Amino acid sequence: MADSNITKRALAAALKELMMELPFEKINVAHICEKCDMNRKSFYYHFKDKYDLVNWIYDTEFIAVVTQKNFANSWDFLLELFQYLYENRDFYCKALKIRGQNSFQDHFREMLNPLIEHKLRSEVLTGQEVQEFQINFFADAIVCAIERWLLNKNCVPPDQFLSLLKSCVQQTAVKVCREMNPSE
Repeated sequence: MADSNITKRALAAALKELMMELPFEKINVAHICEKCDMNRKSFYYHFKDKYDLVNWIYDTEFIAVVTQKNFANSWDFLLELFQYLYENRDFYCKALKIRGQNSFQDHFREMLNPLIEHKLRSEVLTGQEVQEFQINFFADAIVCAIERWLLNKNCVPPDQFLSLLKSCVQQTAVKVCREMNPSE
């Protein structure tokens, strides 16, 4: 397993370097392999495609690390996420622009959905029915807000962004829920 991780990390480092030089859509597996002196067979042994590699980078650099931490609440988790994205802004600005099947944006949204659902059910809309539409609405809104935040040349620090997001989510969630469930 250690050799596998060494190979994966070398491929990840190569992709990160290439993404600083080229748009993601111009990078192919051959470029990644050439950059770290590996063959395509090695790449495809570990990853389905370059999109899978981007998702693996996020999963190992952030998700694998934070799952070992205990957070007091989901806002603390989001602050940790925003700090990580802020520190790795160059890479994730480009990764979030990737569209299509297997994109990082879709992967990121899938990872956030359970957190958003839990947040809505346990803290924001307590005692009210939470519908799948509401979960998807907030997941889409948060991913879009994160992307806009990271792409802004004058990107505010993570704690300020969290404060702005928290205010919007709490106020909007209550209004959306009232509109969808007027009898409550």
